[in-house]
Amino acid sequence: MKAMGLLFPGQGAQVVGMGRDLAEGSAAARQVFDAAERATGVDIAAPCFDGPLETLSRSDVAQPAILTVSIAALRALAEAAGAPLHPAAGGGLSLGEYSALVAADAISFADAVRLVLRRGRYMQEACDARPGAMHSVIGLDDARVEQACARAREETGAGVWPANYNSPGQLVISGEEPAAEAAARACAAMGARRTIRLQVAGAFHTPMMQPAADRLAADLDTVEIRSPRWPVVANVTARAVAGPDEIRDLLVRQVTSPVRWTACMHWLLERGMRDFYEIGPGRVLQGLLKRTSTEAVCRTVNGLEDVRACAQAAST
Repeated sequence: MKAMGLLFPGQGAQVVGMGRDLAEGSAAARQVFDAAERATGVDIAAPCFDGPLETLSRSDVAQPAILTVSIAALRALAEAAGAPLHPAAGGGLSLGEYSALVAADAISFADAVRLVLRRGRYMQEACDARPGAMHSVIGLDDARVEQACARAREETGAGVWPANYNSPGQLVISGEEPAAEAAARACAAMGARRTIRLQVAGAFHTPMMQPAADRLAADLDTVEIRSPRWPVVANVTARAVAGPDEIRDLLVRQVTSPVRWTACMHWLLERGMRDFYEIGPGRVLQGLLKRTSTEAVCRTVNGLEDVRACAQAAST
């Protein structure tokens, strides 16, 4: 199989019905759903297949669900191709970094699904204890968005920070509600084409998530982590992780640090990668990559029809 980059989506990609045709049409995918239930004691397939969306969108449900569907799609793709996948590198957006590490055999699927179930629960509880808001800012360069956040912190005395550097001209800000609103207004005044308040539980990827990071750190200390079989680019540093100790540290820091997705994509592109597969629900990463590179090609693998088409493409 030819060299490829594997990309895995994060929270927000969930949709009711995801993974159903994979489980029905692929034995390898079905085994992943079974393994997820054995590992967690939770029927993860039910909200994936039947919803409701309100339940599926809760952090403690969405995170293990998206991980499970992503790995089910990956295993179905390998099954259809008739050979193990050998990507040149991989990465995942926020939660998706766990999927990338599972794909690279750095963390077992059972350990990962248990970790993200707790990660989602801890993040939800941190949001409940200290509510926040996130806004997508479109059409403004990063430096100006950073300036708007700094100005809002000074004016309101509350916290707001860049949380997701998604692609050139698209950045998400996150923080306490008055500061986030002030920063969004400042971005609009600076010439942003659009600002959109996101329907999320709170201020992800900011210092407001420190209680969740502290609890996750204790869980990560109990899990076996190995060096990945191929490079996995980390959200926090936008470079490949070096080994088990660094992986633990970065997964903890990721909860409170901005996701440097644009820089992660540049890291992969600078190493000559142009063929990518987005493994899991949605097409968000495909769209972000198109805005980052006009040369890269990204195929989505989120259903059985995608699996069959991509298996044929990947093997040629």
